[in-house]
Amino acid sequence: MEYKVIDRKTKEITVEKSPNGANFLYKNGFGRIILKLADRRFVSRIAGKFLDKKRSTKYIDNFIKTNNIDISEYPKVEYSSFNEFFSRKIKDNRRKFSGNKKDFCAPCDSRLLVYKIEPSKTFVIKGKTYSLESILRNKRLAEAYQNGYFLVFRLSVSDYHRYAYVDNGTLLRKVEINGKFHTVGPIAFEKFKVFEENQREYSLLKTENFDEIIDIDIGAMMVGKIVNHNKKKFKRGEEKGYFLFGGSTVVIIVKENILEIDKDILENSKNNIETKVKQGEKVARRIFTK
Repeated sequence: MEYKVIDRKTKEITVEKSPNGANFLYKNGFGRIILKLADRRFVSRIAGKFLDKKRSTKYIDNFIKTNNIDISEYPKVEYSSFNEFFSRKIKDNRRKFSGNKKDFCAPCDSRLLVYKIEPSKTFVIKGKTYSLESILRNKRLAEAYQNGYFLVFRLSVSDYHRYAYVDNGTLLRKVEINGKFHTVGPIAFEKFKVFEENQREYSLLKTENFDEIIDIDIGAMMVGKIVNHNKKKFKRGEEKGYFLFGGSTVVIIVKENILEIDKDILENSKNNIETKVKQGEKVARRIFTK
């Protein structure tokens, strides 16, 4: 399986395929046996502990080269571990948010798909029907978001892995849900309901301009940790947290009649094409009046 990703400026479409390792785990009979262990939390914790050690730094140079990372965007630092490199901070002012409070901006560097939540509080991703109630484990909360939008910001291993708050606001509630660590690459979506099964944390956030939103941070295979700062009060563009090694996903859920999604992103999503976005880049605008 593969993902189609479009560049907003050039309109060039590229294809991202699942790595060979993922194909082996999800399609090979012996690989599926290994997968029963590989997607467990303790395996990712073991991998995470190794990547916290000094000797893991030997993998950094090859990782940069293999994934074509523009290292000029980051300060020159002597990293003490691979995870320290992976969760590196970007140079100041490289990810500015729009100054227009009506602009809804991407929380992270990622590939974006947007789904409309049906009145039944379900939506379809890669041929599988997801239930908002199953994702949140909260029926009452799910009901408040019917007819809203489910925005999926998928990070690849080459992306900047820190994410930000999309608006000024207040943390109302934080929920952690234990789960597996499937890859968030395309191949896992063929067989599993990744957003219902994976380890995840979500925050109910009262924002100044977009009403109450739900921000879900989803772990993936070999992600050692999701690190959230869990601030009670926060500001637009302020760092919310970061992922350690592995591809990961940030999902934001908004209520009905709050956002008008940018036309190109909506059209791309209808055609199952991800739109490549940067943290702070406008992806929608507020349509309700405060």
